[in-house]
Amino acid sequence: MADSRTYAFEGNRPTIDDTARVSRAATLVGDVEVRADASVWPGVVLRGDIGPVRVGRETHVGDNATIHASQLADEVMVGHGAVLNETVVEERALVGFNATINTDVTIGSGSIVAAGTVVPDGYEIPPESFVRGVPARVTPLSETGIDARETFEEYSSGEYTDLAGRHEELFE
Repeated sequence: MADSRTYAFEGNRPTIDDTARVSRAATLVGDVEVRADASVWPGVVLRGDIGPVRVGRETHVGDNATIHASQLADEVMVGHGAVLNETVVEERALVGFNATINTDVTIGSGSIVAAGTVVPDGYEIPPESFVRGVPARVTPLSETGIDARETFEEYSSGEYTDLAGRHEELFE
């Protein structure tokens, strides 16, 4: 039986690890890989046509996010409604609700991109940075007073993995 969430594109078909949770209301197109213990929530679009989409282990993509030709490392959190286009997000980074990350951006490991932020093309965000504003301004986390460890615990991958597991009817 065909998977109603996945669509082939030019010979590439999405792959989903057996332990990942992908909502029946998500759309995966082309060269997409969702790794172990990841979750992809309702309304998400993962489109791997001009480049691959990789969703790392214990990475969680919130409702209505659009990820196009982007690489999400392990333990990344992408908030509801975020848009990432040809972006690399390194380990344990958090992208807030409705953030827009434009083409050829790298978000360094342990960084936090605030809700509603717009990151222009070509930004290289160093590890452990706080990014906010329209257009984005980058500040080292150490200069902000933000406790990154506390923030990641609040939105931790483990908690989201557990939450996804409790939504039996939402995921296939």
